Amino acid sequence: MLGVPTFNERITREALLNAASHRSYRQSSSIFVRQYRDRLVIDSPGGLPSGITTENILEKQSPRNHLIANIFALCGLVERAGQGMNLIYELCIKEAKSLPDFKGTDPYFVSVTLNGIITDEKLLLIFKKIDSAVLEAFTTEDYLVINSLYHTQKFSPHLRSHVKKLVELGVAEHIGRGKYMLAKHLCEAVGNERTHSPAAQMSREEAKSLILNCIEQSGKSGTPPRAIQQILTSKSRRQIQLLLSELQENGYIYAEGQTTAVRWFLTSKRS
Repeated sequence: MLGVPTFNERITREALLNAASHRSYRQSSSIFVRQYRDRLVIDSPGGLPSGITTENILEKQSPRNHLIANIFALCGLVERAGQGMNLIYELCIKEAKSLPDFKGTDPYFVSVTLNGIITDEKLLLIFKKIDSAVLEAFTTEDYLVINSLYHTQKFSPHLRSHVKKLVELGVAEHIGRGKYMLAKHLCEAVGNERTHSPAAQMSREEAKSLILNCIEQSGKSGTPPRAIQQILTSKSRRQIQLLLSELQENGYIYAEGQTTAVRWFLTSKRS
């Protein structure tokens, strides 16, 4: 209905080109790509380049293989030279998906997980409400700010100037004492009062609805607990488990498997 593919071609291409450009060719290991129903996991040998961490990966550049990166650029394969990871972050936010996950990265391998599940359809609609000319002028930092404001999360101090820019563009509002929120007209356009109120919290019924939608998207393969945690980042594992138990007791979902191998499915009552 929303026309958002699970695996965005541009995101996937940039991630693969990034892996080929920055991997260590002194190691005999290969780049591995594992595709699951709801995510892609790309492992490349060599660890992160010198000086690069998962915290500064958007601000600093240190290509390990300049020649390969230049060849990709000359061939037109790279959309924005040196900013492949920035583009990935922007598209993930614009498609209302979780940000790239570097869990599992160590000095020997870089592991990045690209999640394909839409976390909140209303965030998609908010981007549709923003003027296309304004969106074209957005930087990665602008997208990060919108993502933080929408999820009522704190943003890094270095993003403060970008918040003020969004206020000038009418995308955000200043509510005093260093506090900001998304513009009221954007939130009202999608019927989301919670987004416009930073003090408000997601209700239990809203959380349950997101869980059911997530399980429905997974289809016959079932939904692992990890995928549900990705869409309910404000909830603890204990809170999520209680919500799942309530849905199960009410006959909406059922589980197959145990512990980390468990998968959740919809019952005929919900489907």
